Amino acid sequence: MIITPPAIDDATGHVAEMYATDVDDDGFVFAHTQAMALNPEAHEAFLTLIKAIVPSIGIRGYEAATLGAARAIGSGHCLLMHGRKTVRAGIVDEDGLSDFARGDDSAFGEAEQVIISYAQRLSTDPASMTDADTQALRDAGYSDRQIVDITLAAAARNYFSRALLALAVPLDEVPGLGPSVSEALRGAASGHSPVGPTADL
Repeated sequence: MIITPPAIDDATGHVAEMYATDVDDDGFVFAHTQAMALNPEAHEAFLTLIKAIVPSIGIRGYEAATLGAARAIGSGHCLLMHGRKTVRAGIVDEDGLSDFARGDDSAFGEAEQVIISYAQRLSTDPASMTDADTQALRDAGYSDRQIVDITLAAAARNYFSRALLALAVPLDEVPGLGPSVSEALRGAASGHSPVGPTADL
């Protein structure tokens, strides 16, 4: 990573809050946090956007959109961090998360699988999307507001994940995930794990 983040010892304001959150949770500051700390106003705006999205779709919908997008993009940072959040939230267990990393979404509920497919399509070929894509979300029971927020969640993950990839931000170990699921998620990010039928939707 060529960019030089703000020094941890010199951090103030929102940067200090970003760093403190990582240290409190995991005992160190993640490389992706340090990279985003170079524009704390943008990071704070991103958090504000996420806070506006989650209430309508809930944490399950948000994490489904996030993981679907992250897998499609090949973002190890977001697969590992949000994989851990998904396990901790009780949405899937580590075995289900490993299956997801290998392209099997069955550990998620049916409505969440629709979100994953939608987020994946948005992340790989948005120009070809039609009303049929949003109709799939409607058929799964999502409202107009929820459809918009699912779309925003997946698009926001593209923004964040692609920025980290473009800046070649190092991928840290994420505490709290077993070695097998971490390996599976890293494999999904590097393209070593095949993505299942949802990739063709």
